[in-house]
Amino acid sequence: MQQLIEFVGNHYWLAGAWVVLFFAILFGFISANMSPIKEIGTHDATLLINKNDAVVVDIRPAAEFKKGHILDAKQLKAEQVKNADFGTLEKYRDKPIIVVCAMGMTAKRTAGQMLKAGFSQVKVLKGGMNTWLGANLPVSK
Repeated sequence: MQQLIEFVGNHYWLAGAWVVLFFAILFGFISANMSPIKEIGTHDATLLINKNDAVVVDIRPAAEFKKGHILDAKQLKAEQVKNADFGTLEKYRDKPIIVVCAMGMTAKRTAGQMLKAGFSQVKVLKGGMNTWLGANLPVSK
């Protein structure tokens, strides 16, 4: 304990950085667990698609969507996502929805918009299409 106090006294900037890093990691874990938007892996996504008839919503640009997308995925154009226009998905309001982007980062924002719009079972594919392709899962062109 004496060595820790001496270290902090001699290297207060480094000790402060460790404290900030600890709380940032702690905040990340807590916010991820408390968030209504859950990230799911490829295994859970395939289970949702096959057993619960989940709808895959792809928010990537049209050119990327045409290169390859998850089977039966519905594409939302960038302007629809920007304006939170989910009218084309109204019939899927009560079904599980998996939002997919290229790397899993922008899909969280869209999933949040969908939750606010009244879609009850929205999830995000962790890692996006890169993870799906990395797992050698089927795509449609």
